[in-house]
Amino acid sequence: MEQTKYSVGLDIGTTKIVAIIGKQNEYGKIEILGIGKSKSLGVHRGVVNNITQTIKSIQQAVEEAESNSGLKIGSVVVGIAGQHIRSLQHSDYITRKDSEEVIGEEDVDLLCNQVHKLIMLPGEEIIHVLPQEYKVDGQAEIREPVGMYGGRLEANFHVVVGQVVSIKNVGRCIKSAGLDLGNITLEPLASSDAVLSQEEKEAGVALIDIGGGTTDLAIFKDGIIRHTAVIPFGGGVITEDIKEGCSIIEKQAELLKTRFGSAWPGENRDNEIVSIPGLRGREPKEISLKNLSKIIHARVVEIVEQVYVEIKNYGHEEQKKKLIAGIVLTGGGSQLKHLKQLVEYITGMDTRIGYPNEHLAGDSDEEVASPLYATAVGLLMNAIKNQDKLKLTQEEILQEQEQEQEEELVYADQEAEAVARPNLQKERKSVFDKWSEKLKEFLDNAE
Repeated sequence: MEQTKYSVGLDIGTTKIVAIIGKQNEYGKIEILGIGKSKSLGVHRGVVNNITQTIKSIQQAVEEAESNSGLKIGSVVVGIAGQHIRSLQHSDYITRKDSEEVIGEEDVDLLCNQVHKLIMLPGEEIIHVLPQEYKVDGQAEIREPVGMYGGRLEANFHVVVGQVVSIKNVGRCIKSAGLDLGNITLEPLASSDAVLSQEEKEAGVALIDIGGGTTDLAIFKDGIIRHTAVIPFGGGVITEDIKEGCSIIEKQAELLKTRFGSAWPGENRDNEIVSIPGLRGREPKEISLKNLSKIIHARVVEIVEQVYVEIKNYGHEEQKKKLIAGIVLTGGGSQLKHLKQLVEYITGMDTRIGYPNEHLAGDSDEEVASPLYATAVGLLMNAIKNQDKLKLTQEEILQEQEQEQEEELVYADQEAEAVARPNLQKERKSVFDKWSEKLKEFLDNAE
C-alpha cells in the first residue's frame, strides 16, 4: 500500500502512547488499519521530561501498530498538551490593494500569517491561530469572508501558545524514533474533532478530556472554537491520592480506581470491603469502598471545579454565550463510575460521555471506540485532513505546471510564426525584386 493511502496519529500521553494507522473509506468514515499502545514512561503532566524513555515508548507503540497492520509508518501527526499551554484573544486586520476584487483564500491566509508573526513572551511559540469571526469594511459577524467585496479585512483570533522547548522536545523524540513530524495539534482540538457533532458545536458545548496527566478543555459556540485551557491534573493525581490514602502501591491503586472506584461516595455501603494482597509475606489489606470513593470524590470535585472556573471565564453565564449542549466528557478519566452525575450536580449542565465512534467505519474494533482513544482518533482525522489538503495543493501545482506548459507551447508556436513571417516577407520581397530587375533589364535592352 502506498504511503499516500493511509495516515498516522500519535498520541503522546502521560500514561500511554498510542499510534493509530487509518484511512478514509468511500463513505467518508475512518477505517482503522492498525493500532499500537505502550506505557508512557518519560512524560509528566503532558510534558516530555525524559527523552530516552519517551523515544523507547514511541518506538514500541509504532512497532506494534506496524506489525498489526503490516504497513510502514513514515509521517505522523502529534498532539500537544501540558501546563505550558495558554490561549489569548487577538484582533488584526489587513488593507487590501483593490477593493473591487473579491476577497480570496490568499487574503485570509495573509491575515492569519500576520498573526503568526506576533511577538510572544521569551521562550513561547504560537501553535494555532484560530479565526473567530471576520469584519469586512466594518460589517461585523461574518463567518466566511471569501467571495465578498471589501477593502479592509478584520478578524478576531483565538491564539494558542506553548513553550518552544516543550514543542522542540516532542519534535526531537519523533525524529529520534525514526519518524517524520507531519503536524502538531492541540490535543483538546483533536479530541473535539473525534467526539463532537457539528450540531453540538453550533449550540455551544464544553469538551472536557480527562487524561492521565492533564485535563483539557475546549469550548465551542456557533461552530467556532471560543476557549481552550489545559489544567495540570488528571487521572494520575486520583491514583496518587488512593496510593497515599490507602498505603498501597501504585499498580494496586490504579486497579482499585478502575475496577471499584466511584466518584459518588453515597453509592457504596459501609460493609463493602475489598481485600488487597500484602507485599511479600505481609498480611492482606482490607479497604472500605466507601473510603475509596471519598478519596476519589474529593479530587474529582477539585478537577471539575477548576474546569468550571474556565467555563465561567469564557462567559457561559451570559445569555449570548450560553452552552446549550452542555458538557461532553472524554478521555480515559471519563470512564470513572458516576462521574457524569457528579459533573451535572456541580455545574448544573447537561453531560454525556463522548465516544469517538461517530467517525469510525462500522466494522471498527470496539476497543478503539472507547473514550480512551478519543485524542488518537482525532489526531488520525487531522492527519487525513492534512493529506487531503496536500493532495489538493499538489493537484493545483500540477494544474499550474500543465497550464504553464500549454502557455509555453502556445508562445513557442507564436514565436515560430513570428519568425516565419519575416522569411515569407523576405521571400515575397525577393520574388518582387527579381521581377523588377527583369523588367529593368527588359527596358534597358529595349532602349
